[in-house]
Amino acid sequence: MRTQVPGFWDDAKAAEAQMRKVKELKNWVAGYNEVKNAADELQLTFDFYKEEVSTEDEVDEAYRQAMELIETLEMKNMLSHEEDKLGAVIKIVGGAGGTEAQDWASMLFRMYQRWCERQGYKCEITNLQDGEEAGIKTVTMQIEGEMAYGYLKSENGVHRLVRVSPFNAQGKRMTSFCSVYVVPLVDDTIEIELNPANLSWDTFRSSGAGGQNVNKVETGVRCHYKFKNPVTGLMDEIIIENTESRSQFGNKDNAIRLLKSQLYELELEKRRVETAKVEAGKKKIEWGSQIRSYVFDDRRVKDHRTNYQTSNVQGVMDGDIDAFIKAYLMEFPD
Repeated sequence: MRTQVPGFWDDAKAAEAQMRKVKELKNWVAGYNEVKNAADELQLTFDFYKEEVSTEDEVDEAYRQAMELIETLEMKNMLSHEEDKLGAVIKIVGGAGGTEAQDWASMLFRMYQRWCERQGYKCEITNLQDGEEAGIKTVTMQIEGEMAYGYLKSENGVHRLVRVSPFNAQGKRMTSFCSVYVVPLVDDTIEIELNPANLSWDTFRSSGAGGQNVNKVETGVRCHYKFKNPVTGLMDEIIIENTESRSQFGNKDNAIRLLKSQLYELELEKRRVETAKVEAGKKKIEWGSQIRSYVFDDRRVKDHRTNYQTSNVQGVMDGDIDAFIKAYLMEFPD
C-alpha cells in the first residue's frame, strides 16, 4: 500500500489527500458488502419461505431492507461532482411578513438541525439573529460530514409555509416564505485566491441567542469582499458575519472560510450556467424559485420540482427529509 511507503507523511497535505481517497474507497466497499449481504439474506429467506420455514412477512421485511440499502448506495452514486463530498453551509433568511416569517425560519432551522443529528453530522451555528418577538431573522449553519453538500444542495431555494397563524387573533390562514441558501464548505483541498486589497473588516460585540452571556469585547466580525462576479460579470460584494467564537481571531479565520465557500459556489454556478447553455433541453432549477410547500392544515408537504409529497408533516419538521433529497437527486443528478 502507498500509505506504508517510507516518507509517505513527508508531504502532509498530499498524504492527507491520499488518506481521504482511501477512506472514500473503503466506504464504497463497505456499502457494496452491505448490499450483497442483504441480497444474500433475501435469497435465503425466500428459499426458506418456499420450504415453509419462514413467513411471507419475513420475506417482505428482507426485501424492504435490501431495497433500502440499494437505493441509498444508488443515491450516493449520484453524488459524483468534486464539491458533493464537501461539508455545507446553510443560510436561512426569513422573508417578508415579520414575526410569522421569522417563526418559519426558526422551524426550518430546527428541521435541518434534526436532519444533521440523524446523519451524525457536526453542525455549528456561525451567526444567528433573533427576531423581535419570536423566531429568527437569519441563521448560518456550518455542517461537517461526508457528502453533506451533495445531499443538502437539494434544499436550495424558497420554502413556503401555509398554516393557521398562532400570531393572528382571527385565526387566519397565513402564507410565509423563507429562503434557504446552500453552498459547499471548502476545505484545504480547494484552492481559492482572495485579493487582500478588496477585503475589509468591521468588529462588533457578539452575544448568545436571547441576549445571554453578553460579550463586552468586540469579538464578532463582519468582512466585506468586493469582486467581479463570475456569473454576472458585474462588480459585487459579499458580506460575512461570524460570531461563533469568543476569539476575534477565530471568528476572522472562519469568516474567511465562509467567504471562500461562497466564492467557490459562484465558480460552480458559472460552470452550471455554461453547461445549461449546452444542454438547453434539460430542465433548469433556478436558485430563487419556490421549491417546496409545507401545508400544515392539509397535512401535506410537496416538492414542486419532483412532485414528491408526504402527509407526515411532523416527521418532516423533525428532520425526516431524506425522501425529498432522494427524489431530487434521482431526477436532477447533474
